[in-house]
Amino acid sequence: MAQSASITINSKYPSISDLRMKAKRKIPKFAFEYLDGGCNEDVNLIKNTAEIRQVELTPYYIEKHEHSNMQTELFGHIYDAPFGIAPIGLQGLMWPNAPEILAKAAYEHNIPFILSTVTTSSIERIAELTHGRAWFQLYHPAKDELRDDILKRAEDAGYPVLVLLCDVPTFGFRPRDIRNGLSMPPKMSINNLIQILGKPHWAIQTLIHGQPNFETLRPYMPKGLDLSKLGKFMDQTFSGRLNEDKIGAIRDKWKGKIVLKGVASESDAEKAIKLGLDGIIVSNHGGRQLDAGESTIKPLNRIAESYGSKIKVMMDSGIRSGPDIARTLASGAEFTFLGRSFMYGVAALGKQGGNHTISLLKTELQQVMEQICCESIKDLPKHLVK
Repeated sequence: MAQSASITINSKYPSISDLRMKAKRKIPKFAFEYLDGGCNEDVNLIKNTAEIRQVELTPYYIEKHEHSNMQTELFGHIYDAPFGIAPIGLQGLMWPNAPEILAKAAYEHNIPFILSTVTTSSIERIAELTHGRAWFQLYHPAKDELRDDILKRAEDAGYPVLVLLCDVPTFGFRPRDIRNGLSMPPKMSINNLIQILGKPHWAIQTLIHGQPNFETLRPYMPKGLDLSKLGKFMDQTFSGRLNEDKIGAIRDKWKGKIVLKGVASESDAEKAIKLGLDGIIVSNHGGRQLDAGESTIKPLNRIAESYGSKIKVMMDSGIRSGPDIARTLASGAEFTFLGRSFMYGVAALGKQGGNHTISLLKTELQQVMEQICCESIKDLPKHLVK
């Protein structure tokens, strides 16, 4: 492992909110709304962060305290911070070359990067950039042959952790994407073209790096596949609804660790344990799938209390800052993942966005831990106001 990257923050953008506003100004509206939006009326998108921020921590000031250590052991590897980069589809649409920028920054900062099956860089390229330290998130293929081939590629590339996505049995109903032509199949409207002309930096970078494509899936796509047929291809290629038999078959084949992402109930947590999985990520897909569901922090509390001693419990969705990470860890998560926050950083600052965002979150979390006199990540629950 290379020496961890130094902490460098652009003082013009000292918060994720600043990065979000810069990203909104810098990329086309259709790309920003794809990144920023939830589903239906955005109720759960808003609740996710709002209810995390209802969590309060107790500081203990009159205590001996020398230093707060953010390092966290997970699946046999010691990471420099208790957060990683969540899988996001179509990252290159939001900023060209985004998955490679983020994967490289994650490796340099010694945090995990999760590659999505449907993002715009390949299994092999991300493994190369991260020296085999990235995780791979699998959308479940409809055919066993395709599933097995993708798993073999991930195994051959050295991915230590496989993340199974369980919260996409259907595509979320996202009004912004429908208006913008980013449903399946996608359509590039006149309005979208006008938006591109208004964002020359994004347009030039897209020309340099090429039109974003599902690079991991490229070997399986028919030659000459056009956008009008992409939706049919995706429907035929993937079956998002998992069950115990499908998960069990993967558990039998995959030699590394397996994490189930999208868990939102005690029942699914119990099944993950029964199936011999190594971890779960409590998540509601960033509020993009079920607007009528709970925010992530609520099931996290129950699941961590009941099952935290039996399986690694992690969380994503709604986390936007170092204090949010601290609140989530204090509530029972052993590790956290953020998605939008990192994409705001890359869309705002390009090649510097990954390093800046990781540095910002590390700095904020370190400050919280020092402030409340918490020496290690595992001690954060002791500071939870119940």
